[in-house]
Amino acid sequence: MRVALVGVGLIGGSIGLAARERLGAHVRGFDPSPEARAAALQRGAVTEACESVEEAMDEAEFAFVAAPVAVLPAAVSATLAAAGENCVITDVGSTKRPVVGAIDDPRFVGGHPLAGAETGGVEHARADLFKDATWYLTPTARTAGTVYERLHRLITRLGAWPSATDPDTHDAVMASVSHLPHVLANVLVAQAARVLSAEGERLPPTGPSFRDLTRVAGANTALWRDIYLANGDALVHAIDDAMQRLTTVRGLLAAGDADGIAGWNDAARDDRRRLLESDLAGGEVHELRVQVPNRPGIVAEIALALGRASIDIVDMALYPTSGGATGTIALWLRSGDIAQAQRLVAGLGLEVAPAS
Repeated sequence: MRVALVGVGLIGGSIGLAARERLGAHVRGFDPSPEARAAALQRGAVTEACESVEEAMDEAEFAFVAAPVAVLPAAVSATLAAAGENCVITDVGSTKRPVVGAIDDPRFVGGHPLAGAETGGVEHARADLFKDATWYLTPTARTAGTVYERLHRLITRLGAWPSATDPDTHDAVMASVSHLPHVLANVLVAQAARVLSAEGERLPPTGPSFRDLTRVAGANTALWRDIYLANGDALVHAIDDAMQRLTTVRGLLAAGDADGIAGWNDAARDDRRRLLESDLAGGEVHELRVQVPNRPGIVAEIALALGRASIDIVDMALYPTSGGATGTIALWLRSGDIAQAQRLVAGLGLEVAPAS
């Protein structure tokens, strides 16, 4: 297997390490920084360090574009221009609307692994970074079914769990669960420092709650400035919602409403429990076969329908018929998801039946 990396920082480097260790892949990597290229080669994240995108893409079967979000559309376009017609190209950006909206090519699937660290750079890359991590994929009607199938399978072999979603939903979710927490962490540390400075006190030792809440404060400015701007509208909406919720609890505190405060706290505990229960659960896997027409975007339709219901596709395979008008998609799903998956796929007007 030949894998290309366009960008060899923490995520790109970790993909390279995982591909080499888990798959025995030959990995070529390009980065505009000569120092990053040299570090990736020394770290073992790449088999070859390349001086151009074209060199990295030579004979590549898969390409991961791990560039900053501000330049992702241009970087993906350059990668596609250098790629062969059978190469699968994806990115790892934490916002999806800008890049997916700019690219119209059946070889491309937007992607975002939910993995990372406070520290960047290939020197911190790890082959196990994606173990059991959710890896969002954003296929569109233009995405070739075989491209999605190949990428889905590769990501599972890297140790992650692919999950299909649409770019709008992805960016709205990330605004709430990733980007807003960074904003709040910055606000909390600024508030604490300002209060203590006003009192003329030095910062005291902080408890674990404060440390946990502010762990990501002041993260890589160049990276996060671009993320904030790329997802600005969704983040503004998330901030507005957070401000309304803070206003509500402020009113309860100002009124001394003990029952209201208790209910607010209980609701938070229940919400956290539901969020934890939504994490990927193990269990027995069963096959579901879906008869599909041979039309563009059908794989994306099915993957997105299941992804919106938080149903993970453990594995998948495509079986075209000899005539080419129809085919079968085999999906391997958790046993507890089979019944709901059947209803969802049937709702798309497709014939479904569990494999015998």
